[in-house]
Amino acid sequence: MSEIKNIIELKDICMEFDGEMVLDHLNLAIKDGEFVTLLGRSGCGKTTTLRIIAGFLNPVSGQVLFDSKEINGVPPYQRPVNTIFQRYALFPHYNVYENIAFGLRLRKVPEAEIKERVEEMLRFVNLQGFEKRSVTHLSGGQQQRVAIARAVINKPKVLLLDEPLSALDLQLRKDMQVELKNIQKKLGITFIYVTHDQEEALSMSDTVVVMNEGKVQQIGTPIEIYNEPQNAFVADFIGESNILDGVMPCDFTARFAGHDFDCLDKGFAPNEPVDVVVRPEDVDIVPVVRGMLKGEVTSVTFRGVHFEIIVDIDGFKWMIQTTDEHHVGDVVGLYIEPDAIHVMKKSQYSGKYGDYSSYSDELEQLSELTEDEEE
Repeated sequence: MSEIKNIIELKDICMEFDGEMVLDHLNLAIKDGEFVTLLGRSGCGKTTTLRIIAGFLNPVSGQVLFDSKEINGVPPYQRPVNTIFQRYALFPHYNVYENIAFGLRLRKVPEAEIKERVEEMLRFVNLQGFEKRSVTHLSGGQQQRVAIARAVINKPKVLLLDEPLSALDLQLRKDMQVELKNIQKKLGITFIYVTHDQEEALSMSDTVVVMNEGKVQQIGTPIEIYNEPQNAFVADFIGESNILDGVMPCDFTARFAGHDFDCLDKGFAPNEPVDVVVRPEDVDIVPVVRGMLKGEVTSVTFRGVHFEIIVDIDGFKWMIQTTDEHHVGDVVGLYIEPDAIHVMKKSQYSGKYGDYSSYSDELEQLSELTEDEEE
């Protein structure tokens, strides 16, 4: 079986705005037919990367390659890509049919072919019978389907999607995540998707590119990113994580929280300082006599499918997710299996994340409000 080729390559891309480095020597290869998500907080450079691929921005330095050919300076309309923006940019004075047909009319495609291809797209996105409907009278999900149909009717090799679900309510977003993934599989074209939503990235993507401060922090499958984060930033950003200072006395042994634990990691120098990640769902709360660690429950929050429990162990606040109910003031034991322990090398992000001392819903909401204002 022949190896799948790279359709897009970004080599040593740098980008500045007003003297501030936004992309810092970024390298990225995207395979043909792949669903790739650029994931990161507001200001990390993900949308700038998308706009460079689209041709709306030219990098200060570095190469943009399409099918191994450099396309630096090639205008957007000459690139085999299409973009769906956060606001779908539909034409309000056109009906559904004319919105979808717009790109074909620009190319002066014969009317009979336009009709055939628009009808095909309407079937594809489940909007048969909506041809004459004004786009202003459509729901958010229907408008998004029109935007998808208009973007793919020209048969681009790559579709760029810039936070296209952010305006939808939660349930519709979840439905459209499934629908987008199905559409991508049916079309077989490359999707490059930008989001700050970790769950969205993990549920839809073949490959996730985690970005921060203009740099790629990690590239991998959703399972690799979640189970094998490469540094404390990735571990903290993708899901919840208890991140502790530790050392590796020897292979398969991690020392943290004042104890030695069996683990599956190896290849570190003897007594090398490390960051240790333990996911909240991988910790078992047990009677004190069976516990490897002992602590006091300081907070219990019911999340519907599980409880989020904060346990204080020698001043470090652990988060545990469990279906078993516990109460504030309970003294409990924690049990951690060897495969629940993930050891990472120290990085610039060490010591910044992983303790739930200040954890609260109010702080989370405040953080989300701040991010929304920045966007």
